[in-house]
Amino acid sequence: MTAVVLFVSFFVLILLSVPIGVALGVSSLFALLFAGTMPLDFLAQNMVTSVDSFPIMAVPFFILAGEIMGKGGLSKRLFAVAESVVGNRTGGFAMATIITCLLFSAISGSGPATVAAIGGMMIPAMVQMGYDKRFTTALVAAAGALGVILPPSIPMIVYGVTAGASVGDLFIAGIIPGILVTISLMLYAYIYAKRKGYKGNGEPFSFKKFGAALWDAKWALLVPIIILGGIYSGYFTPTEAAAVAVIYGLIAGVILYRELKIKDLYAILRNSALTTASILFIIGAATVFGTIMTIEHIPSQIANAMLSITENPILLILIITVLLLIVGCFMDTTAAIIIFTPLLLPVGMELGYDPIHFGMIIILNLAIGFITPPIGVNLFVASGISGVSIVSLSKAVLPFIGVILLTLFIVIFVPEISLFLLGSD
Repeated sequence: MTAVVLFVSFFVLILLSVPIGVALGVSSLFALLFAGTMPLDFLAQNMVTSVDSFPIMAVPFFILAGEIMGKGGLSKRLFAVAESVVGNRTGGFAMATIITCLLFSAISGSGPATVAAIGGMMIPAMVQMGYDKRFTTALVAAAGALGVILPPSIPMIVYGVTAGASVGDLFIAGIIPGILVTISLMLYAYIYAKRKGYKGNGEPFSFKKFGAALWDAKWALLVPIIILGGIYSGYFTPTEAAAVAVIYGLIAGVILYRELKIKDLYAILRNSALTTASILFIIGAATVFGTIMTIEHIPSQIANAMLSITENPILLILIITVLLLIVGCFMDTTAAIIIFTPLLLPVGMELGYDPIHFGMIIILNLAIGFITPPIGVNLFVASGISGVSIVSLSKAVLPFIGVILLTLFIVIFVPEISLFLLGSD
């Protein structure tokens, strides 16, 4: 009955539009009151201890690094590199925007941050070039989902902590799936542009222009190299890499590019603090929620129930996929990872999935949630930039959802895509 109280109160609060973190905390409180077997200070203690973690410290650092680099002139230089490569092709501006999102995602680790940084620059520019505003807004929102697929993805850090998996290995595992999603989105953008007659900039490819853009963006392009290179050379952990990214972002923005002003730091710190506070509150509340589920043996019961439905591994992984896609529509990604990883990982391991590969399946599923209503955060950020209504944008983004879904199924059934760079079988 404690489990019933926990889940019923949670879903009622969600239906009442209570913020996800508050809904998790209040439903956990109701369950504790009903059970009467644990003191109420269990709630406060677990919320504090859940975020008192060295790996979790990477989250606020990467959020701050993304804010600094978004304001420090890095995004427009990344676009200049992408535009110099594909700008002359059909749909070149659209493809360059996707590549820029790819590059910025490898800096920010956040989907909404990628949409805000790239969308604010590219949506008006693409509309001025003659692109349809609905398509442009949907494209940026979808490409922004790369922020959680590519390292240094914040959801990867949360999954690593929850599953007891290596965050560094997850970072490496996300590289090929992220590139695959990028190529898929670019292919769709090319087909759409071909059908609509969106031409490139008319300038032939020039090694001189590409070299100049690459040289100007060198400090921005060094960020993912420093982060991943530092981790895998043993110089620092993922958390220390996040702190290094903050310092490097300040140096690049203030000294090297000279576009980040001291007066900008207050807004950057304020935005980072607000984002960090909301994420850490959700992590704390979701951890208590998950702990109560573990005490009530809910994960093992769900795993046994799912395995009793069918022994067909393909059917089971499809059931898990559908469940995660539905969850992604209604729940914050951080909370979903903390709650559903303990529930689904035992099933995945029973089916023979490597925890790192299974983590990529979870993250790709939930990345789609960033562009699906009613919770799709990327949609709201992109809508705020362009002025396109959420209803209209939700329709325009459907083809992009289909493209990412196709990539998801490839990742599910070809584990080498996630594990190749790790040297796993």
